[in-house]
Amino acid sequence: MTELVEHGKLFIGGELVDPRGTDTIEVVSPHTEQVIGRVPHASQADVDRAVAAARAAFDRGPWPRTTIEERIEVVGRIKDAIAVRHEEIARSISSQNGSPYSWSVLAQALGAVMVWDAAVTVARDFTYEERRGGVLGPLLVRREPVGVVAAVVPWNVPQFVAAAKLAPALLAGCTAVLKPSPESPLDSYILADIAREAGLPEGVLSILPADREVSEYLVGHPGVDKVSFTGSVAAGRRVMEVAARNLTRVTLELGGKSAAVVLPDADLEASVQGIVPAAWMNNGQACVAQTRILVPRTRYDEFADAFAAAAGALVTGDPLDPATQVGPLVARRQRQRSLDYIALGQEEGAKVLAGGGRPAGLDRGWYVEPTLLGGVDNAMRIAREEIFGPVVCLLPYGDESEAAAIANDSEYGLSGSVWTADVEHGIDFARRVRTGTHNVNTFSLDMLGPFGGYKNSGLGREFGPEGYGEYFEHKMVHLPSGYGSES
Repeated sequence: MTELVEHGKLFIGGELVDPRGTDTIEVVSPHTEQVIGRVPHASQADVDRAVAAARAAFDRGPWPRTTIEERIEVVGRIKDAIAVRHEEIARSISSQNGSPYSWSVLAQALGAVMVWDAAVTVARDFTYEERRGGVLGPLLVRREPVGVVAAVVPWNVPQFVAAAKLAPALLAGCTAVLKPSPESPLDSYILADIAREAGLPEGVLSILPADREVSEYLVGHPGVDKVSFTGSVAAGRRVMEVAARNLTRVTLELGGKSAAVVLPDADLEASVQGIVPAAWMNNGQACVAQTRILVPRTRYDEFADAFAAAAGALVTGDPLDPATQVGPLVARRQRQRSLDYIALGQEEGAKVLAGGGRPAGLDRGWYVEPTLLGGVDNAMRIAREEIFGPVVCLLPYGDESEAAAIANDSEYGLSGSVWTADVEHGIDFARRVRTGTHNVNTFSLDMLGPFGGYKNSGLGREFGPEGYGEYFEHKMVHLPSGYGSES
């Protein structure tokens, strides 16, 4: 039986303190459907305390005034501690959201380490101040930290996304309030412990588990200078609306309905081996998942058979079992959502080629079989709406122009991939697809390059110098004519 994890305090300004309210969050295992954790539910009063601490730390504290090397030293200690405790973090996340443990080790925990590490690399090479020749005289252009950051993260990859926001914010000299999802708050206490031991000054970081109402209060708080949010399109629109009241800067990383396009010359085995883990990754609970697989009509049957066989071979079960490849969905509502879309797809004329229901032998837990729907038309709702579960669509196309048109015919533009025997041709195809990230004969997300979306998939970028730059204001200082010129 899983031991109940309970925390009675909130991490505010670098210390564990009593919450102002009495509400609690119960964390339920998606595998057993039993309560496995309990933490305080942050209140608006707790948000006020956290923002006030962050505001004081930014306006008057030492953190924004330290050198970049001093900040790198502290952030490096955070990264190293996460690496040491990565198995503990992975188990905590898998127990909360159902991610397969093997995937959690690589993507949830060690992936977060990579994000912290890449941010340090970017920070070291970043240009914080430069001289330019202006039209009217010499200029000094400075990049200064934006201020207090509200970082709102989802339940599907909580530590990875927290790192994507906190690492650049802290390295830039900002202070931050992290808002974990109520579905997965337990791992945030491990991060709080790590941050406290790393030596962050008072007020620099607070962590407040809470629901949407308190999240909205944080996003709309006048003491916040920037919001970095990852979540659904609907929630992103609301974040932007609330933040606009104070003209608060926002970065939004939202949903996706990404297309994996198999060109006619692609190798069948290599394509299937590459696409399957990208399509059903994290139980389908990933914004970058390749959930529309486009295959040539002339090769449809062979690809349909191969993808159906691969989906059927995926091992579904207890997320803490290292052999598991697909675990349960995070909540009962998410399971029902997937089942509803499977039924809708069949009503629209799609065929279930693999999966379609509850896995055999798993009578408890929020499980859905890895499901492949074939004969899908891009006008169907199952091809247009983000399901966020292990449900993937197989779409036939005629020629390459039609494939590109289908890939682009979406309100989303987050990720995508192309599979071909000719890499240069694949690069040309990638140029035609309007997504923030694209892959040729692979699937990855590199932390030294910009990540974000076109269209409804978001605003701004994370990772790389482009993402780091989102945490700075730009200041132009005019200098006297002739200043700095050689005599």
